[in-house]
Amino acid sequence: MSYTIKVSEDKLYIIVVTSGELTNEISMQQSIEASELGAKLSINRYLFDHTNCRYVESPINHYEFVNKEIKSSDAVDPHARIAAFVHPEDHSHDFIETVSRNAGVDVTLFRDRDEAIQHLIHDI
Repeated sequence: MSYTIKVSEDKLYIIVVTSGELTNEISMQQSIEASELGAKLSINRYLFDHTNCRYVESPINHYEFVNKEIKSSDAVDPHARIAAFVHPEDHSHDFIETVSRNAGVDVTLFRDRDEAIQHLIHDI
């Protein structure tokens, strides 16, 4: 598992690119690091590029991750708008979108990078 975090060229959103098997532990680490960078730069929009990774947690673990870890963390931006860009044939991330939205976390799943970016910047 590896990942990088950087700012988009137009400085409108943070980009997190992941490869390998994604776990809740790694996802939390990424979320905290991305939120710290976002806070430093006054950016609250995030593109998580998961086209080269699979989410390997169970649906129960998805639920607990969002509702217990993300929602209770002071280190993760509660006002973040998140676009998760995944491989068109990968459905390992699908349930996390549902769980996140039900918990009030603004996560939308995309299978097209341009659509994901437009979602992030459409009202800036």
